[in-house]
Amino acid sequence: MFTGLSAFPLTPLVDDHLDEIAFSALIGRLNRAGVDSITALGSTGSYAYLSEQERARVAHLAVENAGDTPVFIGVGALRTSQVLAHATAAQRAGAAGLLLAPMSYQPLTEADVFELFRTLSEHTDLPVIVYDNPGTTHFTFSLDLYRRLTELPGISSIKIPGVPALAAEAREHVAKIRAVIPEHVSIGVSGDASAAQGLAASCDVWYSVIGGTLPELALRITRAVQADNTTEALAESARLAPLWELFAECGGSLRVVAAIAEQLGLAQRSCLPLPILGLDHSDRARVAACLIRLGL
Repeated sequence: MFTGLSAFPLTPLVDDHLDEIAFSALIGRLNRAGVDSITALGSTGSYAYLSEQERARVAHLAVENAGDTPVFIGVGALRTSQVLAHATAAQRAGAAGLLLAPMSYQPLTEADVFELFRTLSEHTDLPVIVYDNPGTTHFTFSLDLYRRLTELPGISSIKIPGVPALAAEAREHVAKIRAVIPEHVSIGVSGDASAAQGLAASCDVWYSVIGGTLPELALRITRAVQADNTTEALAESARLAPLWELFAECGGSLRVVAAIAEQLGLAQRSCLPLPILGLDHSDRARVAACLIRLGL
């Protein structure tokens, strides 16, 4: 289940309320495209900005519109009790797995993070993805913490940050992680610009931002690696270099994928939760030009 392409869709808003029609359409679109799984309420899904009730509704809509595609639900929150409440709601909605990032305001220790995951693993029967995203959480997982966490029951995958650009360094990086975790735990790469390299370096799954909005493009890369055609995968990723450059220059991927969704009519204008304003006019023009070059 934790292999291939896992697409991370936006959670579009309209007038500061959940846009249920747009979100449901995004999920249905991913199912029809043939992604291997859908991860709702990841960072791309703005989980940290939504209320408990909104998140429960998103989980329900995601499962309802995903057909037979497995749905993983992000359950990160500042307090452990809130994480457990989100996990319970996700399980009731029919989620196939949970994604947990160690959110914090005060800096967390490794002991804090281990206890968080241990408590969740005891609370739920669903498999859990460890979400290592230092860019948003400001917490860095050590190899030893990976080892300890993956000894817990139910920990089934690790979502790692982007791998090094050079193939040999990427393989070495992934191999070091693989050496300390059980064989049944999958390694998933994020950081879309390095995804092709990560998959080629033996990552099992791509936890993909762009896959949540432009699934066909992400599937070309994923399926090429699965067919042992790394050259094609890297070429497809290189073709998307203008997108990766926008991600890097616009403060991350969220504003860019929101602009893409708005440009393609998949979400209404200003679909992000305030105070996130989205891209300005000039960067939106760059997004539009990029989509034209990609034939979209």
